[in-house]
Amino acid sequence: MDTIFALASAQGKAGVAVIRLSGPDSHSAAARLTGGALPKRGMVLRTLTDHGGSRLDDGLVLTFQAPASFTGEDVAELQIHGSTASVNAVLRCLSDTEGLRIAEPGEFTRRALENGKMDLTQVEGLADLIDAETEAQRKQAQTILAGELGTLAERWRRDLIRAASLLEAVIDFADEEVPTDVTPEVRELVQGVMSDLHREADGVKIAERIRTGFEVAIVGLPNAGKSTLLNALAGREAAITSEYAGTTRDVIEVRMDLAGLPVTLLDTAGLRETEDHVENLGIELARSRAEAADLRVFLSETPKDLGVEMREDDIHVFPKADLRGIGGKGVSGKTGQGIDALVDQISCILRQRTTTHGIATRERHRIAITRALDSLTSAISVLESGPDLYDIAAEELRTAIRALESLVGRIDVETLLDEIFSSFCLGK
Repeated sequence: MDTIFALASAQGKAGVAVIRLSGPDSHSAAARLTGGALPKRGMVLRTLTDHGGSRLDDGLVLTFQAPASFTGEDVAELQIHGSTASVNAVLRCLSDTEGLRIAEPGEFTRRALENGKMDLTQVEGLADLIDAETEAQRKQAQTILAGELGTLAERWRRDLIRAASLLEAVIDFADEEVPTDVTPEVRELVQGVMSDLHREADGVKIAERIRTGFEVAIVGLPNAGKSTLLNALAGREAAITSEYAGTTRDVIEVRMDLAGLPVTLLDTAGLRETEDHVENLGIELARSRAEAADLRVFLSETPKDLGVEMREDDIHVFPKADLRGIGGKGVSGKTGQGIDALVDQISCILRQRTTTHGIATRERHRIAITRALDSLTSAISVLESGPDLYDIAAEELRTAIRALESLVGRIDVETLLDEIFSSFCLGK
């Protein structure tokens, strides 16, 4: 196994920079830099020098002995002054050290997975935590990183193995004194797992929205004040506004943190009939994005005039309340009237939706769970035919177990790993 190294802290000037090494030569390489032996596990303050004995920097050297480290290998971390020049000098020296190479993106975390320090869901949770921008994203990522989905999957797997073993006992020892009808106990175990799986499958869409962000589209007639409202909600001039209808011809997106939830606001083209080909393209795009959005804000007198059907949670507000002297459901992006109430309403609706999310957060999770559910549904159906078909039911249970094992990365995920780890920085 190669010994790898990389800058584990952010690029650029900082008070402290962390350079991580992992692999069999990590301790000896760090010792050569510091000119003396290092503890197998501990922290020392040393002066770092290059191969010619020239001083590089002073820094803390932390050592971890396998398997008690992030990667499960011997690990050394160099905490040095965070100037670009200091970091580059140390990295150059490590590059010139025989047996060391620069790490690939996500390679430290990949080694943690391969050495059993994390399961695949925890790897995904770590990636999500690094990318987290809002409080809801942070909490969700921490839940996955803590291994809660893996713990659930292991419990499901254990129950299904127990159910399969009951069936196998009847099949293998038909002439011995074992129960000949274990259907009730097997059914109870399988239905318990299925109940959990249904809940997780149903909650994936919302959980994924917390991870990637909700989309809220502002729709209305031309010159209704959609761009002005977007600018007011965003707190900056994100969209061009003018008194001329049809100014917005493309969908303008503004990402923001709304009550701890990631939300992308969409300013769409005004919906109307027009002979302008370019504007028509914008209108068609506006309708398409509005239909796909998680929530729509209808800025109009009558939503029915827009040709987009209102859904149950959609919000209707009257435009340009400052010019019309109305309160209540009226908003004005120019004066700010009704903006706070609109933000509260959007936040409340989205928060209510997040109460239904589970722990599973990705489409990959949903697919694995659905595969397991399909097999368990077949197993329950076969069970009702009695002991003569226990062998078929047992095979369906084994198929479900393999689906759950793919969820945590035990099998059938090798083709996914390169894609997953490519999103990591070099130091992870």
